[in-house]
Amino acid sequence: GGGRMFPRDGSRWQALVEQSAADGLLDAGLLCRYEALRPEDQRSSAWTGGQMEKITSALDQFEKWAPKFADRVDIGTISIGCALGWFDFRFAGHDWRGRHPVLATWFAAFDARPSMAATRPSE
Repeated sequence: GGGRMFPRDGSRWQALVEQSAADGLLDAGLLCRYEALRPEDQRSSAWTGGQMEKITSALDQFEKWAPKFADRVDIGTISIGCALGWFDFRFAGHDWRGRHPVLATWFAAFDARPSMAATRPSE
């Protein structure tokens, strides 16, 4: 973003769309986590499956966008990086990297940033 969180050029709208999609992944993930807290006889596997489909859809879209992320740091890439970090923390058993290799490569570099390391949850 040229030193700005929100780019001022035409890439601004793409960054905002990326932020929104990352928020969607987080919303669906949180809803899955909350559903898991309900008594087992009240949980809906169909509903949870629908939320997981939203997460998969977001990851599929991130995979398409990832070749253009490069070393860009703005509201879009920060939101996606944070969403992926949270997803790793809360859904550690989910192998999203196997199906999204371009995104996984980008995230490995982004997640190595000192700002990401400093805000990573402790074990």
